[in-house]
Amino acid sequence: MIFKKIAVVGALLGTGLAQAFAPQTGTWIVTSEVNGKPGRGLAIDVQDNTLVMQMYAYDASGNATFYMTSGPLANDRYSAPLNKYRGGRYLGSGELSGTEDGSPGTVSIRFESGTKGYITLPGEAEKEISRFNFAYGNDPEGLKGIWIFSPLNSLTPTSDFFRLEKVQAATANGNGLITTAAGTFGCEYQVSGAAVGTVICAKVSAAGRLLGGYQFSYSVNEGEGYYLNSAGVRASIATMHRLANRADTGTGIVLKTEANDDTVAPSVSPEQLRQAIESVAAQVE
Repeated sequence: MIFKKIAVVGALLGTGLAQAFAPQTGTWIVTSEVNGKPGRGLAIDVQDNTLVMQMYAYDASGNATFYMTSGPLANDRYSAPLNKYRGGRYLGSGELSGTEDGSPGTVSIRFESGTKGYITLPGEAEKEISRFNFAYGNDPEGLKGIWIFSPLNSLTPTSDFFRLEKVQAATANGNGLITTAAGTFGCEYQVSGAAVGTVICAKVSAAGRLLGGYQFSYSVNEGEGYYLNSAGVRASIATMHRLANRADTGTGIVLKTEANDDTVAPSVSPEQLRQAIESVAAQVE
């Protein structure tokens, strides 16, 4: 699994990359319940070592029910009472204070990564949960936007900054390229081959020569993986962040304006970039 490999590489590089991780903040679901029928939803947030989870579900009569739990997350595991509430504000009401209305029991969670885990709810067997990705697919459109790629290979790291905007034909193992306007940098989700399930990116010169690249897994706006050197070989770990979505709306706290990139880079043909990505994919173990 790529996250385990990242931890090993991080130790070798002396980066001190931790093997414990915080689950990605956002909407989570019971994976098996995404079937077109109403299921249970989870809102999970971890700050420092404190986990807060809100859960919407239903009681035996079919009424919507709200639960919440909070407590320490340690070694990617969590266990605490799942509390029920009643008597709070409703639409159009004045001020009302909700109160605890008992607890059906303990909820336990173990996380395998920042986007996948397993939950044991009171009275139920363990079930898989996952970060719900409702806007971005694994197709080229899902990678559109402005990204920053940061290799963690020195005390003075440099970053690559690109707008991915043009959809191109697929490589042998991918489902379609997404490139910069000039075509000097492009990424593709791999659907077969040794790198299946990850994204491979390549940066090329005006002559189509491979200058470097990245291989990573991502969820929504965050990615983790490797920086690849000009031979297509993993050289260090790297992180990725989508700074703006496909409509150029910023994903950060304050900055929401459009940024420019690649405005003076020479153009290359899509075929040159496809060949570069296929070359990188061939180096993956």
